[in-house]
Amino acid sequence: MHPIRLTQFAQGGGCACKIPAGELEELLGGFAASAEPGEGGWAAELLVGLEGGGDDAAVVRLDGERAVVTTADFFPPVVDDPYDWGRIAAANALSDVYAMGGTPLAAVNLLAWPREKLPTELAARVLRGGLDVARSAGCHVAGGHSLAAPEPAYGMSVVGTVHPERMLRMDAAAPGLPLTLTKPLGTGVLNTRHKATGEVFAHAVASMAALNREASRAAVRAGVRAGTDVTGFGLLGHAFKLARASGVTAVLEASAVPLLDGAREAAEAGFVSGGTRRNLEWVAAETEFGGLPETDRLLLADAQTSGGLLVAGEIPGHPVVGHLTAAGPKPVVVRS
Repeated sequence: MHPIRLTQFAQGGGCACKIPAGELEELLGGFAASAEPGEGGWAAELLVGLEGGGDDAAVVRLDGERAVVTTADFFPPVVDDPYDWGRIAAANALSDVYAMGGTPLAAVNLLAWPREKLPTELAARVLRGGLDVARSAGCHVAGGHSLAAPEPAYGMSVVGTVHPERMLRMDAAAPGLPLTLTKPLGTGVLNTRHKATGEVFAHAVASMAALNREASRAAVRAGVRAGTDVTGFGLLGHAFKLARASGVTAVLEASAVPLLDGAREAAEAGFVSGGTRRNLEWVAAETEFGGLPETDRLLLADAQTSGGLLVAGEIPGHPVVGHLTAAGPKPVVVRS
């Protein structure tokens, strides 16, 4: 572990630092309906924007075969090692393009750094981690933007391409389809434990730094058209958003949802972030839990950083964790 504990320089960490989902929806609620072209009209057709229910990236059509995918994602340190943080943040930003079924082409860095508190040598390690993961994805990194700030933060703005007729989006799910999850849950509680104790969970770092590229390609090959990635709003929050956008109910089988080793123990020991608790509070009224224990509810709401894809369809090698039905009384139903 690096002698300087980066996680101690930020109030939170990773995607658990997102503005709570309910507040964010209230903030953005009026923008989609009020969007009007300027005097010269739109330069291109927007295929996915705010109207889609909060997809992972914006998509603009270039022609019948190509569309541009654009996104940005950044967050405070989720682990203490600067190189690993850079890797995780880059994989998380690239995931937004993969979650649309796209291919990332180029990225620029977004860096905030407390120059009076942390040496710039650490910032260089963060940037190196991001560069190495982007290179492994075949994505160029070309410059970016930096600023001096009270807390460190890092991420990327990424541009990619996708075929307009083969992209994944949240409002394209249909009843009868299975739900597949491509990474186990638990990074939130393990990261919270890491921040509190300094314990290093190498398997959680490996999961967060892993690209969603192959899962995305497999979903597109399988004809999947609906999906999202599971990040700061937890599996429950992202399943709710997908179900609401598509007008269906998502039925999750709690026993089928994979967990990282040690995740349940961390949750039972109380290493639960405020972001996870806010997630559960947000989705509680929209979810039928039955007799599901509180720990299981928290794990399903666990704020993930660089989580897997949740797709409406089957992907070989990944677990089916539920299915979609016609819209019922609640958008999400959890079975033990």
